[in-house]
Amino acid sequence: MNKSIFITGGRIVNEGRIVEANLLIEGDWIKEIFLGKAKRDVPENSIHIDATGKFILPGVIDDQVHFREPGLTHKGDLYTESKAAVAGGITTFFEMPNTSPQATTLELLEDKYELASQKSLANYSFYLGATNNNIEEIIKADPSKICGLKIFMGSSTGNMLVDNIGSLRKIFSQSPLLIATHCEDESTIKQNFALFREKYGEEVPIICHPDIRSEEACYLSSSLAVSLAKEYGSRLHVLHLSTEKELSLFSNQLPSKEKKITAEVCVHHLWFSKDDYENHGAKIKWNPAIKNESDRAALFAAMLDNTIDVIATDHAPHTVDEKSGNYFKAASGGPLVQHSLKAMLEFYHQKKITLEKVVEKMCHTPAEIFKVEKRGYIREGYFADLCIVDLEKSHQVSQENILYKCGWSPFEGQVFQSEIAATIVNGHLAFLNGKFDESKKGRRVSFANTK
Repeated sequence: MNKSIFITGGRIVNEGRIVEANLLIEGDWIKEIFLGKAKRDVPENSIHIDATGKFILPGVIDDQVHFREPGLTHKGDLYTESKAAVAGGITTFFEMPNTSPQATTLELLEDKYELASQKSLANYSFYLGATNNNIEEIIKADPSKICGLKIFMGSSTGNMLVDNIGSLRKIFSQSPLLIATHCEDESTIKQNFALFREKYGEEVPIICHPDIRSEEACYLSSSLAVSLAKEYGSRLHVLHLSTEKELSLFSNQLPSKEKKITAEVCVHHLWFSKDDYENHGAKIKWNPAIKNESDRAALFAAMLDNTIDVIATDHAPHTVDEKSGNYFKAASGGPLVQHSLKAMLEFYHQKKITLEKVVEKMCHTPAEIFKVEKRGYIREGYFADLCIVDLEKSHQVSQENILYKCGWSPFEGQVFQSEIAATIVNGHLAFLNGKFDESKKGRRVSFANTK
């Protein structure tokens, strides 16, 4: 059993409020919350954390990561990337199925859960992957044990591109799981590849990436997913929106937890724009592409007004070599979990977002949308998944302090004005002042068993 932890002097950011409080953690759980400045003796034999001047947040729930295990572990694995996540204040992640082998059967999915139970420092769940022909496997999935079903409605690898409308209709009408989609229209992208190759040959400039994986490609695919979800009453979550045009497909008229169709934006689409390709090159090559400054600004505004429900990372590490070469050779994706919360706190320092809104979009809403049981909030009787942040301790991102297995970050050289002081996972003090306690692993997340 975990040692009890008593946190004093901090300010809790939770459920739209910031309040001074002391917190008692016993075992896996938040036992008591003592509001106000009232002092209380530290329980005997407990760990005392003095959080004076700091803020206590629920642990971040990142609903979209690629940790690369099994099969692609030369660039990331469940241990290294979960460790980076914990250092970034993330206590729970949902990982994608395009590993090797691809997690398109329940048996292969369970293999990933077994690996995570041995290696992951954070809590975890894994998406089942959809294909054009695995509907029988999808139907058997238990929504209390699996975060969702991932459909690649855009470029993917192997058999994971789902482009058959008959297959899509079966999935949207029959899936017992929340459906999470990568939306980019494959035929539009292929046409754009041909056009730009004809113009530039093999030396297509990286700045053309958002023109190849274009606004229209995103909108065509997102609008199809939304129309199918409306037709069949499906529970749909559209991942990593990247364009202003797509925002018209979504609404802010209901609280996120009451919506059947929700949307996510990733940190890199809030931070970077097309103007940054000149300095960062393929390091900010993602699919879908980072697009215009007007798109970035519109996405940020839509996140603030609740048209967009969740902030995530799409953490997808590649080696330096894999990110090198010409446009066609450089891989798409990049590592973010160690720095995503710090990036959003930087926006707080710039007075572009409140701490309450950061917590809502990175902690509360993912828990609500995915129906995560007893996580995502600071409440008595909930799992003690917490992070403590110091908003007055700055640091510069460098190769020396990057924890990703791939060894680089698109934020290298960036000075963040905030630091993660501590991360607690299921009542276990996993990270404190730059040091890890790896004696306990994270756990498989469970979900309320409702569609």
